[in-house]
Amino acid sequence: MIEGADDIAALATRIVQTAIQYNLTIATAESCTGGRIGAVITDIPGASDAFDRGFITYSNASKIDHLGVDPESIAEFGAVSECVAREMALGALSASGADIGIAVTGIAGPGGSDHKPAGLVWFGLATKSGRLETLEQNYGDIGRDAVRTAAVRQALALLMSGLQGS
Repeated sequence: MIEGADDIAALATRIVQTAIQYNLTIATAESCTGGRIGAVITDIPGASDAFDRGFITYSNASKIDHLGVDPESIAEFGAVSECVAREMALGALSASGADIGIAVTGIAGPGGSDHKPAGLVWFGLATKSGRLETLEQNYGDIGRDAVRTAAVRQALALLMSGLQGS
């Protein structure tokens, strides 16, 4: 069991309940979290009424091919950037028809660089109603699993905020 799984499950439950209440559907676009966001949402009974689909776009090519991320954005800013997180969220909306898209791209570690260290994660949120938001978090080099868990938790919190504002 992942650390903090209870609070993650509780947040996922609130997300599913809120999405159903407002008749909204969700799409995820995940890189460093590798499908964990979609997994925790779909662990909740009734999620099929709220969760449309998830994209696991780990490679740059998959971000381009499946989400329409501009190759120039990746070339200029890198896959772990505000620009790419924004384009991933918008791409999730466009490719799915969902009402809200959440995206995550980051460096879970090990590795990274001085400019983009392990623990750096960018989030994107886009809604059909026009809300577009990005968020940068640097969790530090706390270990691959801990970064991914923290990123899932933050993505769910951002998604909940987006649902409440829709």
